[in-house]
Parts: sequence; C-alpha cells; structure tokens
Amino acid sequence: MTDRADETIKALRSGHEDLATLVRDFTADDLARPSGASKWDVSQVLSHLGSGAEINLATLEGALDGTGNPGGDFNQGVWARWDAMSREERAEGFLTADETLIDRYEGLDERTRESLRVDLGFLPEPVDVATTGRMRLNEFAHHTWDVKVAFDPEATLAPDATPLLFEQAAQFIGFLSKAAELDGRPVTIAVNTTSPERSLGLDVGETVSLVETPGNPDAILTGPAEWVLRLLAGRHAREYTPAAVKLTGGTITLDDLRRVFPGF
Repeated sequence: MTDRADETIKALRSGHEDLATLVRDFTADDLARPSGASKWDVSQVLSHLGSGAEINLATLEGALDGTGNPGGDFNQGVWARWDAMSREERAEGFLTADETLIDRYEGLDERTRESLRVDLGFLPEPVDVATTGRMRLNEFAHHTWDVKVAFDPEATLAPDATPLLFEQAAQFIGFLSKAAELDGRPVTIAVNTTSPERSLGLDVGETVSLVETPGNPDAILTGPAEWVLRLLAGRHAREYTPAAVKLTGGTITLDDLRRVFPGF
C-alpha cells in the first residue's frame, strides 16, 4: 500500500515539474489560448489546478490534524477567489499552490502514508493516501494535457502517470460516461493497449464499466494506453487521435464511443 502512495507522489512531483517549466515561460497571449478543456482558456485550467491544490491540501491537513473535511463552503470560497484572479495571477498561484501540496505529500512519513485515512467529502468513507493522491494525479494529468494541447496537437498524457491511472478510470467510469448514447444497444469491447501493454474489456449496457477482457467481443479497440485514458476522460477529438488507434468490428464506431465519454 505504501508503494502505491510512493509511486503516486513521485508522479505528482514529476508532473508538476514538467508543467511548471512551461508555465513559467507563458506570455499573456499563451495564457489566453483556448485549452483542450471545453470553454476554458489556459489560465482557467491553471486556475482549476491551483484551486484544486488548495482544496486538496486543506482536506489532507484536516485528516492529519483531526478536524475533518473543510466542507463545501470552503471550496466555494476558494473557487470564487481564483475565478476573480487575472490570468497572470492564476499562473503564479498555480505554481505556488501545487508546489505546496506536493511538498506536503512528500513530507508524509511511511507510517502516515500507510495508515492515514482522508475524508474527501463526496465518497462513502475516507480513503488512504494512495487513493486521494491518484485522484489528484488523474485530474492533474488530464488537465496538464489540456494545457499542452493548446500548443501541440500531438500532446500525450505523462508516461509515468499513465500506468497509474487505470485504477481511477475503473472507479469513476460510471460517473463519467453516458451509456444511453447507444440507445440501449449493449456492446462489449476488447481493449488492447500499448505503452504499457494491457488487455481489458469495456462493457456498455445500462451503465459503462471496465471488465476483464471479453472472450467474444463485439469490437476490438487497440491504441496507446494514454489515448484510451483520454478517451474515457473525453479528450478524444479526431484531431487528437493518433493513427495507431484502431477499432475493428461493425457494431460501433469511434464516434459512438466519443459520445459515450463526453469528458469533464
């Protein structure tokens, strides 16, 4: 369990350093560019990541000192403050807030990384450091892509984060998907990824879930693991889909899957 937390915190650190290197050189025009997140410019993505870092830190501190989750009113106040910032203030604030959060994660000793339980406020029960860290990593990795794709249409998710994100994808796929987009048509898809190599299944019925690789699938999806994760997170537009992505089988198309996964 500690290993899960350790590798997650390392990925958060490397992700921060990677994005921070870009952000420090952004001009006012760069911050105003449309991002990969619908209706947000680059500065608004950084605002989301920065405010999220503040909320994550307060939630972590509440678990450490026993005061509990800071609550919805706290979150609303943080978001309102960041919304009122200038684009340049959002960029600077992101650098500070995310660094502070990761420093706090890195400062947790092995016993705390193993035993601490964190009340996130929206799950049935508190979760361990590895889980709360991976939820932050999932958000951070995809929104980092939102920033990078504004400058590079071939941007990908961070390679060191990608293998860690499938667990979070399995947990929340039901909330992020719209099975009704297939009009009640059940479909099973075998998914084979590269970098890293994985085999799994995608079951679309009344709900959507990740399952074991089906023995007799309706279709087979192959492609880079990072793109499969982007598909599930709604970052799957045709212009951002590499040529290596293939879907065989006549019952469903990539555009069908794009409708099932509208993103966040």
